[in-house]
Amino acid sequence: MGGQVSVQGLHVVVVGGGFGGIAAAQELKAKQVSFTLVDMREAFHHNVAALRASVQTGFAKKTFIPYAATFGESFVQGRVERVDTQGLKVTLEGGKEIKFTHLILCTGTDGPFPGKFNTVASHQTAVQKYDDLVKEIQAADSVLVVGGGSTGVEMAAEIKTEYPVKKVVLIHSRVGLADTELLASVRQQVKEVLLEKKVELILGEKVLNLEQLKLNVTQKNTALTTDRGTQILTDLIICCTGLKVNSAAYASSLPSSLAENGALKVNAQLQVEGFSNIFAVGDCADVREPKMAYHAGLHAAVAVSNIINSNNGKDLTSYYPGRVTMLLAMGKDDGVGQYSGFKLPRQLVALTKSQDLLLWKSWKEMEQQSP
Repeated sequence: MGGQVSVQGLHVVVVGGGFGGIAAAQELKAKQVSFTLVDMREAFHHNVAALRASVQTGFAKKTFIPYAATFGESFVQGRVERVDTQGLKVTLEGGKEIKFTHLILCTGTDGPFPGKFNTVASHQTAVQKYDDLVKEIQAADSVLVVGGGSTGVEMAAEIKTEYPVKKVVLIHSRVGLADTELLASVRQQVKEVLLEKKVELILGEKVLNLEQLKLNVTQKNTALTTDRGTQILTDLIICCTGLKVNSAAYASSLPSSLAENGALKVNAQLQVEGFSNIFAVGDCADVREPKMAYHAGLHAAVAVSNIINSNNGKDLTSYYPGRVTMLLAMGKDDGVGQYSGFKLPRQLVALTKSQDLLLWKSWKEMEQQSP
């Protein structure tokens, strides 16, 4: 009985159903806290596997998991347009309002497809979008991947692994590949893997007029030029740059709590600056660490724990970033990465992440069976 009394009167709204959002929702569900999870999609997107879904026929259906089957009436599909901090409610596109005692913002980051898929969509529409890109890649003899961060290097490796005879060129505005938080030796290993797979690298150059080029559609012998005058002919352009914090749901409502990049300033307890009942987790929280699904899950546990603790008058839990752990799947047969600041063997990364891309974990967390 004590457990139920401790959460009496609470209703938590979770905005965003990415990794942080579903982790928060499952924590709330397990602790019998009343909640509503809001997301614009009909199904959770395991976007860790989005790039393989772009190259492998039939794979996309494994990467979308319906929310309603897990959360029932506690899930509402919609786009949050406004947060009313005085009236304690969120307003969805179309006017629907949802009241809350506490709010957890998990809106994540946004960016170009296929790395991100943040749009109002049915389950089938989402799957079909990726299946369509598979066909475009299959129709292309050459593919240009723009951007050499984590998404770009994984994208290039996925294409070359699945279609080794295709010409794959990766262009990156910097000389170093992958995330700057990674060890220099790991970033060098990323380059070595791509070269082993025969990916052509153009480093320290930018594509001119990228915004005017047609993306994700095969158009034979498309010509483009870099800022250093390099001429490139390609059949298909895939953009893996331009990730930004997805602040649309809260930017106008919480202007004094915004960091320069649109993330929300939070204290060590992950409470949004200026509010005791609003929390930010995952990519939209201004925490100095790599933006990863693993971290979002840790944030969610702290936020839910603190909502319950504050309701019971108990001390709040703090979140402290640890040493960098990051695994990059370089196709289904290879990978690079580091654990707590130490470089890992490529074969180990391939076994632990690259083969299944941790899909089993999301299906287990959502309490459903993978197709």
